[in-house]
Amino acid sequence: MGFFARPARSALLLAGLLMSCGQAAACEPGRARSDAAMAGWWRVDNACVSLQAEGETASAEQAMALPVRWDKQRNGQAGRALLRLQLPEGRQALALLIDRIGNQAALTLNGHRLAVIGRRPSQDVSRQSHLVMLPVELLNEGRNELRVELQAQALRGALLGSLRLGPPAEAEALQARWQLFDQVLPAAYVASFLLMGGLTAGLWWRQRDPVFGCFCLAALAGVLRPLDAVWPDALVPWPLWGAVLALAYGCQIVLLNRFIVLVLGKNPRWMVRAIMLVLAVMAVLACLSFLLLQRHFWTLALGLMLGLSVACLAMVLRVAWLERQAIAWLVVLSGALAVAAGVHDFFLVRTGWLGEVSRQLTPHALFGFVLVLAWVVVTRYSHTVTDYRALNEHLAERVAEREEHLRQAFEALRSKQQEQAVLNERQRIMREIHDGIGSQLVGLLNMVSHEGGGDRRELEAQVRHALDEMRMAVDSLQPMDADLTTVLATLRYRLQPRLQAAGLRVVWDVASLPPLAELAPQAVLQLQRILLEAFTNVLKHAQARQVTVSARWLPARDGHAAEVQLRLIDDGIGPQAAPEGTPAGHGLANMRARAASIGAVLHIGQGAEGGTCVAIDWPQPAG
Repeated sequence: MGFFARPARSALLLAGLLMSCGQAAACEPGRARSDAAMAGWWRVDNACVSLQAEGETASAEQAMALPVRWDKQRNGQAGRALLRLQLPEGRQALALLIDRIGNQAALTLNGHRLAVIGRRPSQDVSRQSHLVMLPVELLNEGRNELRVELQAQALRGALLGSLRLGPPAEAEALQARWQLFDQVLPAAYVASFLLMGGLTAGLWWRQRDPVFGCFCLAALAGVLRPLDAVWPDALVPWPLWGAVLALAYGCQIVLLNRFIVLVLGKNPRWMVRAIMLVLAVMAVLACLSFLLLQRHFWTLALGLMLGLSVACLAMVLRVAWLERQAIAWLVVLSGALAVAAGVHDFFLVRTGWLGEVSRQLTPHALFGFVLVLAWVVVTRYSHTVTDYRALNEHLAERVAEREEHLRQAFEALRSKQQEQAVLNERQRIMREIHDGIGSQLVGLLNMVSHEGGGDRRELEAQVRHALDEMRMAVDSLQPMDADLTTVLATLRYRLQPRLQAAGLRVVWDVASLPPLAELAPQAVLQLQRILLEAFTNVLKHAQARQVTVSARWLPARDGHAAEVQLRLIDDGIGPQAAPEGTPAGHGLANMRARAASIGAVLHIGQGAEGGTCVAIDWPQPAG
């Protein structure tokens, strides 16, 4: 028994030693390899990895190719991972460029703490590249080992991506190019989505167009994912923040599919139902995934949304092929890029079925739909402008037609007005002849009809009066250009010989008067008759030797309208009361009536130096 026991124990010890040596050999990290694509650069492709989920013991080290993804190794669990990597031998100034690392990480070089990336559990630094300088004093001439300790939260996508070592200056330039995709573009997407979301919200508010409303919701939902890429701190505790991000991303994808359907003007019932169903299932799976900490639920939701996008793209391609719409081909291009990016992210980033990469392309591809929206806005604006121009042209034609109708109506109305004016003037002349010359001729006829034929002087006076009436009627029809001075000068010309023959000296004191808008032929005739009656009364009753005619223009003052003041003053015996039993004449009453008919006021009183003053105050409207 002892004979067999000693060889058996020896065999067991030898087997254990061989297994340990084999395990140690398997966990030996590969050396950094020279990068053929970049001179002076090394690339680290694999590492020895030990995983420890919360509540569990650390696993044995095993060799893994980079990138190493925690969520694929420990689905739905939090924990830590320890990775050992072998760097190039030799002491030379190098910079370590890490494509992706985190959620939080600590780096140790040859037993010395090198860097800590992401110090708080609320931070996620895995969405950005990082540059770490390797101090020469920490490097060995021989073997150099880098230890990376990752701290991972459940479903948060912790990983260690590819590592490159190279000259510090070149590493900084390369990281600056990587940051264009890691930080600059996401920040630009945040600003663009906010801007387009606000713009489409305003358009929807004004027009209530579902195209703008749908894109507004998709744009606002799309803000969170790129914001999370540039803002490492979670806005709410994890995994609640993960659920919010997943719901926002899923709503953006589904709403963009709905936006595409609305843009094309196609609304097949099956597509609308499919979109609504995927939206509901996506929301349920996202909540279950982060509530139960099961990665596969969200993976299934991403697969459903990818299938919906493929179906929507097929429908758009069919519409573009059949209807040859420019907008449809633009949607096809944007949709094809988005679907290709979705396939890349699903099969290479999410599941790793076709390989392992760490950078997602979908956030960049979705920005193409902003161009689709811009095309829609520009196209609709152009159509609106075209419609407004056509409407303006149509309205201009209608206005031209109406103007022509109005012009014809105005010409007809003006013709009728001219005819009516001629008729009115004829009637006025007839009345004037009837009332003036006709009455004079009737008086002459009565005088001639009496026995003896009447007094010759009386007959001569009646004939002269009839001639004056006829001349005033003719003068009133002459163009005076609203000039009262001309009217008075004409009257003076008519009456001067008669007044001189009667031995009456006339003083004309007429100042320069402005044009009077109210000086119509009717007003001219009434004014002439008033003055003629006044002169006749002077000749018959005043026993005067001189009469003064004055005309003045008084401008508006103290709330009183401008007016023309006419005065006819003689040096006779003055106004006398009629003897008792004498029948009252109609001369003064007629004069007042004629003054009132043209808006003037007539006063008869004693002059300042005796005699009689006939005053006419004629207000003029504001010009």
